[in-house]
Parts: sequence; structure tokens; C-alpha cells
Amino acid sequence: MSQKTILRIAALISGVSGIVILVGVIYPIATYTNTYTKNYTQQFISPVSDEQKSVKGKSITQDVDFTRASNWFVGGAEKEAFATSNVKYFTIDIPKLKIEKAIVAIGGEDLSKSLIQYPGTALPGKRGNAAIFGHSILPIFYDPKNYLAIFSLLPTLKNGDEIFVDYDGISFTYRVEAMFEVLPTDLQVLDQDSSDSFLTLVTCVPPGDPRKPKRLIVRARVVPPK
Repeated sequence: MSQKTILRIAALISGVSGIVILVGVIYPIATYTNTYTKNYTQQFISPVSDEQKSVKGKSITQDVDFTRASNWFVGGAEKEAFATSNVKYFTIDIPKLKIEKAIVAIGGEDLSKSLIQYPGTALPGKRGNAAIFGHSILPIFYDPKNYLAIFSLLPTLKNGDEIFVDYDGISFTYRVEAMFEVLPTDLQVLDQDSSDSFLTLVTCVPPGDPRKPKRLIVRARVVPPK
């Protein structure tokens, strides 16, 4: 085989590989936009002023470390509120996503090591809204045991799906009742509602988009014990 033929084959392989990689990045984002968002119950996206277009002085769509939970919402809890010298944990199971005994840290903010409960939100089983943050990446790399990928398939949940929480030796069942998107400035999704016990799962969307311009909110309500 001549050197020219070898070079042509190498160039062809390189070109095909580039196309495959490009499709692997763009397709999941396009699929998310065209498939999942139309099923959400509402869109809470509000206008963003020039003053709000940053997270800790950086653009909300670039140059932000999204493995740090304190960067996810603008004007919310400060970084210090995510840190504690006595971090406690509970676990969460989402059967549809094959998530089993995932650790949720009450305190701390490193989303590469666990899920994070947003500071000041209610504890599981208590009246109020327990907000839990989880990281997401391209769905093709989904791994329910990898905390950097754990919420990548969160958009595939639907109303009625169940989520199980084990807190302090007590098990609670929550059922999804709403899914919608917000901007990082829409802090009302973290407000407390004392009418019942709610669970709010949060991740950046579209999964795999490095800008991570929106937040997906999955709202669930506790199922009363029989």
C-alpha cells in the first residue's frame, strides 16, 4: 500500500472521527431541547438584567466551575453557607435512573463527591422544600455511580416517578409532580412551602452544554405512609 493511500485512509478516519465526536456533542443538546422541554409543566424563566448576568463576578454562561454548588444560582446562599465542619449525610434512590444509595451531603459543596442539599432548605420528611443539587454531563457518559454524571438523565423523569430518601434511619417516598426550567436568577424555586414535605432535584441543562444556561427543576411531594 502506497504512502499516499495510507495518508488518505488516515485523513478519512480522522474526518469520520471528528464528525462522530461533533454529533455526540450536539445531538444530546438538540434532543433535550426538542424532546424533553416540551413536556415540562411550565417555564419559570424570567428576564435577566445586566447586573444579574454573573455568578460571583463571572458570566453565568461561561468560565464558571459548575462542580461547586454555590455557583448554581445568582444572589443565593454565599459560599460559606455551603461549608460546615460537621457534614452530615443521607441517601437517595431513583429507580428509574438506576441511582441507588447516592449520598447527599448537608453542607459542603463539591458536586464531584456527592449530591448537595442547598443550605437552609428543609430536611427530608419535614414540612418545607428540600433542594438537592446534582451534576450532569453528556448523557452518553451517564454513570449513576459517578457524581459528575449522576443527574445527566434527570430530564427523562416523568410525573408519577418515585424517589426514595433514607434520612436518619427513616425512609420517605416522594412522587414527581412537576418539571420545569428556570434561570440561575430564579431563586423562588428554593422557597419554602410549609403545606407539605417537598423534594426539589436540580441540575444544569441542557446536559453536556458547557454554558449550562438553565436549571432543570424536578419537584416531588412526599407520599403519606399507608
